[in-house]
Amino acid sequence: MATDLLYKQAVHLLQQLISTASYSKYEDGTATIIEDFLAENGVCNHRLLNNVWAVNKHFDTAKPSILLNSHHDTVKPSPHYTNDPFTPIIKDGKLFGLGSNDAGGCLVSLIATFLHFYNKEDLKYNLILAATAEEEISGYGGIELLLGNDKFEETLQGKEPACAIVGEPTKMELAIAEKGLMVLDCVAQGKAGHAAREEGDNAIYKAVKDIEWFSTYQYPKVSEWLGPVKMSVTVINTENKAHNMVPSTCNFVVDIRITELYTHEEVFEVVRQHVLSQVMPRSMRLRSTGINVEHPLVQAGISLGKTCYGSPTSSDKSLMPFPALKCGPGDSARSHTSDEFIFLNEIKEGIETYISVLNKVIL
Repeated sequence: MATDLLYKQAVHLLQQLISTASYSKYEDGTATIIEDFLAENGVCNHRLLNNVWAVNKHFDTAKPSILLNSHHDTVKPSPHYTNDPFTPIIKDGKLFGLGSNDAGGCLVSLIATFLHFYNKEDLKYNLILAATAEEEISGYGGIELLLGNDKFEETLQGKEPACAIVGEPTKMELAIAEKGLMVLDCVAQGKAGHAAREEGDNAIYKAVKDIEWFSTYQYPKVSEWLGPVKMSVTVINTENKAHNMVPSTCNFVVDIRITELYTHEEVFEVVRQHVLSQVMPRSMRLRSTGINVEHPLVQAGISLGKTCYGSPTSSDKSLMPFPALKCGPGDSARSHTSDEFIFLNEIKEGIETYISVLNKVIL
C-alpha cells in the first residue's frame, strides 16, 4: 500500500481516536474504532476487553514473530487546555488533541506499517499488531493480559514473540534501555503526645532521617545507558489534624527508578537494611529492560541514522519478557501537557521509518 495513502488513513484514524474519550479502563470506544478500521481494511482482528490484536495474513507458526505494540488509553486532560481536548484541530502543521502525541501518533503509525506488510508473502518474521489498554496506569488489563491470553498463545503455538517495537514518542530515536519503577509505601512509627509537653516520640522526625537517606544514598553500579538508580520521596503525611499533637505515625511514598544493573529485589533489600521505617513495595512488575545494540531491529535503525539512548520513563516494554525497542513519532516532553499535539510530518516520518526498519529485518 502506498505510503501517502497510509499516511492519510493514519491521520484520519487519529482524528477519530482523539474525538473519543479513552481514559485508562474506559477505552471501549477507541477499541471499537480500531476494530472497525482494521476490518474495513480487510484485516481479521480479535479483541480481549479493550485490547485489539491481529496477525499478518500469511502468518506462519514456523517463523518467529515481531510484536508491534502501542496503547490507545490516555490520561485525563490538564485543566489548562485552551482547546477542546476531544476536538482534533489541524493548525500550522500540527494535529492537536488529547492523546495525539502520547501515544496516538505512534499507534496509528504502527497500524499503517502493519497494513503495509499485511498481505505480503515470504516474510522472514510474522507481524503481530496489538493496540492495548491501561498503559497509562500500568494496569493488569492491558498488554500483560493479552500476552497471557489463551487465544493469543494458541495463535503463536505457545511461542512468545521474538521481539517487539513499542510505540512511544521518542522522536523516532531508539530507546534501547528503560528504567524500571518500584513505588514504596513507608511508615515511620513514633508515639503520640501533647506538643506543649515533653511527651511522645515524633514520627515525623524519624521519617526525616529516612528521607535524608533516600535523598543522598548512591547505588554503586551506574548504567551506561540509564545512569544511576534514582530515588525520590514524592508524598508525605501524618494522621494528625490537630496542630498540638505529636504524631505517632508518618507515612511517605518513594518513587524509585531502577536500571538494568539491579533487580527490584536487590534495591528493596538495600532500602530495608538502611531505613528504620516499615517499607512495603506496591509492585515489582515494572522491570528495567534493555535490547542489545547488536539486535537486528536496533542495527536497522542505526543504519538509517538513528541514535540509541536510555529512557527514564516506563512503558509497556517493562511488561514484555522478550527484547523490545521503544521508538515512535512525537516528543515525550509533550506527553500529558495541555494542548497536546503532534506534527503531521512526524506521523509521516514515523510510518516511513517503521517500514524502512522492518524492510531491513523481515524481507
